[in-house]
Amino acid sequence: MSIRETTSRRIRLAILDDHEMLLDTMSSWIKANATDFDLALSAASWVDLVHSDNFPTELVLIDFQLREHVSIEARVRTCRAAGAKVVVISSLDTREARQRALDAGASAFLSKSLPMVEIMDEVRAVMGAPRGSQPPRDWRPLPSGATSYPRPKLSAGETEALRLYASGSSTTEVAREMNVQYETAKTYIRRVREKYAKVNRPAGKKADLIRRAAEDGYLL
Repeated sequence: MSIRETTSRRIRLAILDDHEMLLDTMSSWIKANATDFDLALSAASWVDLVHSDNFPTELVLIDFQLREHVSIEARVRTCRAAGAKVVVISSLDTREARQRALDAGASAFLSKSLPMVEIMDEVRAVMGAPRGSQPPRDWRPLPSGATSYPRPKLSAGETEALRLYASGSSTTEVAREMNVQYETAKTYIRRVREKYAKVNRPAGKKADLIRRAAEDGYLL
């Protein structure tokens, strides 16, 4: 298929991520900001993906780490056998994880720390569409009477802890991935919550913290 043919129609896309808040956030962003894609399927489990009437799609975004006991190799190869290209996304951005995904047949391996704009540009490249072909728009609703979100100033450690925690990692996993003590990771997350509270954007619950991370571009 030529680039011209690819860009003249919407590309059918599926997402598989068992972190449902993140799945909803990604889905909302794509629907609002990447209208050159047709998000045909958002699945929180492997079974839901492969049993859907909308599967296969042309491309599947797959989270590397799922709670289900289905290896990344099996997931990628099944999608490829069904005719779909695969892009693996993960907060576990290690050489081993990247190599496993690519060896199984994934077209790309992307870190969840990348902004959604960059992730979708990489996806366009995989599908043969030009990067930046869909200009980003701010999909987030502003509070009544507001013109912008008051954004707290976070330290580098607080920012990284927020990215990991809001992307589905537990506090223990945040500590391990940051190579810090559990209490240090816990303190980072507590300080993030306190800083959001000070700018009148409370984030006491994890769902609220994920929402704040999405609003401020920290989530992906």
